Amino acid sequence: MIRVAAVGDIHMAPESQGTLRPSFDTLPECADVLLLAGDLTRHGTPEEAAVVAREIEGLAVPVVAVLGNHDHHDERPEEVTAILRDAGAHVLEGEAVVVTAGGARIGVAGTKGFGGGFVGRCAGEFGEPLMKEFVRYTRRSADALHGALKDLGGRDCDVRIALTHFAPVPDTLAGEPLEIYPFLGSYLLAEAIDTGGADLAVHGHAHAGTEHGMTSGGVRVRNVAQPVIGQAFQVYHLPGGPDPRQGA
Repeated sequence: MIRVAAVGDIHMAPESQGTLRPSFDTLPECADVLLLAGDLTRHGTPEEAAVVAREIEGLAVPVVAVLGNHDHHDERPEEVTAILRDAGAHVLEGEAVVVTAGGARIGVAGTKGFGGGFVGRCAGEFGEPLMKEFVRYTRRSADALHGALKDLGGRDCDVRIALTHFAPVPDTLAGEPLEIYPFLGSYLLAEAIDTGGADLAVHGHAHAGTEHGMTSGGVRVRNVAQPVIGQAFQVYHLPGGPDPRQGA
């Protein structure tokens, strides 16, 4: 059994330094990997990123992250990414990584993603250049996620996980105002997950949403925004990993 800990929307700043580290230090007892689903900072400043870095540096489990919209607000996402990577995190944007824990190979494909809405009520690549670019940005993110998941399919992973900030399905937005659904996620991400292949999809962003959802292709989706899960992280169990009887 592979144990996946995940949380998003921790929105850290200097005054919140040290609030998560005690819980993160317990991760080896309950999880094989920690996924961070974006909005790790409040305003995307390097100073805030350094706070997050100190929370995760030297953890005894691998850390894989994507950035969120808050992490882009100060328009220095490259600096934020570099600070988190220096602390040991794998920060993904249209990329994949395989981490090994407990003898299991855990593949994670990640992107921030973007909005646009869901089937039947979604934006299209039509009209003004700004509207076209809005949708194309999401499509590029989804295409990169699809490619990263397909890449993991050839890397002998025990499980494949899609990690995003924006939501791939409307199920996990239940509780949010319907009017803002197009700004919370896109069906294009779900299409990428279903066609690329994944065992689990994890996202954040929707603070007033719902934890559990599913793509039309049957992939479990979990909204791990901290206001939704109400704790430092949530742990999900996936079948896989080495047979414990081997070598006995």
